[in-house]
Amino acid sequence: MTPASAGPVRLLLCDDHAVVRAGLRALLSSTDGIEVVGEAGSGEEALAVAERVRPDVVLMDLQLGDGMDGVTATRELTSDGGPRVLVLTMFDTDADIARAIEAGATGYLLKAERPEELFAAIRDAASGRSALSAPVADRLLARMRSPRPTLSGRELDILGQLARGLGNREIARTLFISEATVKTHLGRIYTKLGVETRAGAVAVAKERRLLP
Repeated sequence: MTPASAGPVRLLLCDDHAVVRAGLRALLSSTDGIEVVGEAGSGEEALAVAERVRPDVVLMDLQLGDGMDGVTATRELTSDGGPRVLVLTMFDTDADIARAIEAGATGYLLKAERPEELFAAIRDAASGRSALSAPVADRLLARMRSPRPTLSGRELDILGQLARGLGNREIARTLFISEATVKTHLGRIYTKLGVETRAGAVAVAKERRLLP
């Protein structure tokens, strides 16, 4: 990665809305030290464009329509010493934040951020420093200060099967319980972890080291 002091930060925009990309490009052109070197409308396109233009930072949305989502694209981009990824999204749920950071994102910003904050975050990301929106930082601090959720032995068993990618029927067969019982336990797991999806439950469980 090229240090910010050696030249402008080379930035790749990834958002599935062309109007949003155009707006970001226009906004970023108004500040010194940042150069937009490419755009992508999908996760797959982001990987291909990043390979070609070698950006320092990728500004990544999480929801990218059909195909590869922003979390998967982030994981792929950062898996082998690639560019820094700075998430820019409308979503600030605990599960979304946990998944993005676990995937390797350097920072997490909300689209309601002031332009000056966005500029600073891009420069911080290029230098390897973390950048978080104030609401996101507050959520992370609140989670760290909150008591660790207590899951029963059976709930931990089911969570472990979720992490393996098993569906409800497979979990029921593996643990010798009914699918109805699996669904009941899943509801309790979601409530305790503050999530709404299977992926969110696994991401939060890994973040809080609830899985072996």
